[in-house]
Amino acid sequence: MSHQAKDDDSRQRLAERVGAAFAQRDATAAFLGIVLDEIRPGYARMSMNVTRDMLNGVAICHGGLSYTLADTAFAYACNSHDRVAVALSCTITYPAAARLGDRLTAQCHEILRKGRNGTYDCTVTTQNGEVVALFRGQCRFLEGHITEGLSP
Repeated sequence: MSHQAKDDDSRQRLAERVGAAFAQRDATAAFLGIVLDEIRPGYARMSMNVTRDMLNGVAICHGGLSYTLADTAFAYACNSHDRVAVALSCTITYPAAARLGDRLTAQCHEILRKGRNGTYDCTVTTQNGEVVALFRGQCRFLEGHITEGLSP
């Protein structure tokens, strides 16, 4: 195995450890039924089902809940390098509505990571591939590591 392949494999294992640690601590994601489908360095894919409790007054998924799904994928993606990261700013656009019974998937990709800052884009789609939210998040990297105190 090449040195690059070993480094890639090591970074992938670290991202998976971060994802597992986050999943254990993330009470909001558990409450909403948000699950981690995939994590890689700088990337996370998460999903949830739109339930009756997630509908707003016009019987569509409340925008705050699709935002929460995107924000959760953002958190996993920007922390996947095992450096504590927190949101600095986020914007979201809703080009379509999610409805009762939809399975929403958020895919978040790292666009730029430099110094203490990172930029991530997240797309939320339905099970049919319809885009229901476009999210961009800026994060700030802090001191510390997500896996601190965990056994190897």
